[in-house]
Amino acid sequence: QVQLVESGGGLVQAGGSLRLSCAASGRIRSINDMAWYRQGHGKPREWVATITSGSSTNYADSVKGRFAISRDNAKNAVFLQMNSLKSEDTAVYYCNADITYSNGILWRESAFWGQGTQVTVSS
Repeated sequence: QVQLVESGGGLVQAGGSLRLSCAASGRIRSINDMAWYRQGHGKPREWVATITSGSSTNYADSVKGRFAISRDNAKNAVFLQMNSLKSEDTAVYYCNADITYSNGILWRESAFWGQGTQVTVSS
């Protein structure tokens, strides 16, 4: 059906930068909102940023001014540029997308999650 695959996580020193990517594949007709979430160890998953199909963006207060979300509609991809990283940004980052897709018979709409990519910021 549909898969979301993230990449770009890793280990970085505080103050550094990382760029996460997430690409959707499958029988996709359209993608509406795309978003990034994160989950620190022992913490609930939290929303980080959203970008609409019209490229309007919204950010959690904790990352505003440091992170930038963008998308490439031709590639069904969403990106998260993370600058001025802090130790508290350490988490598994997940992409999420609201996708209209075909199951081989009908067009359906559903939210999909990627498998997650680890971001570790050392202080």
